[in-house]
Amino acid sequence: MVLTRDFKETVKERAARDPAFAKAMLDEAATAFLNGEPHIARLILRDLVNASVGFEALAAETNRPSKSLHRMLSEKGNPSMDNLAAIFGAVRKRLGVAIEAHVVEAA
Repeated sequence: MVLTRDFKETVKERAARDPAFAKAMLDEAATAFLNGEPHIARLILRDLVNASVGFEALAAETNRPSKSLHRMLSEKGNPSMDNLAAIFGAVRKRLGVAIEAHVVEAA
């Protein structure tokens, strides 16, 4: 079966027009990171940055080169904690939300 639209473009457009969806993506990225899945968090963040802030604006806000940010959020990227905090901070600020972590009992 052939898809008629590119999945990444669909996600980008939905996040750009639906603030609740963008916030859910940020929540999912933070949750994935805190639960030991940094590779998933990076990919979600990459799609969210594309849909909300944009890599050029993110570079200006974080004082990091755009190409470096692209590499950090790639499948094999390895951003430092400082860089990851800056990226989460910029996206959080753009979406106008705060991030809170809550501990729950494991199933």
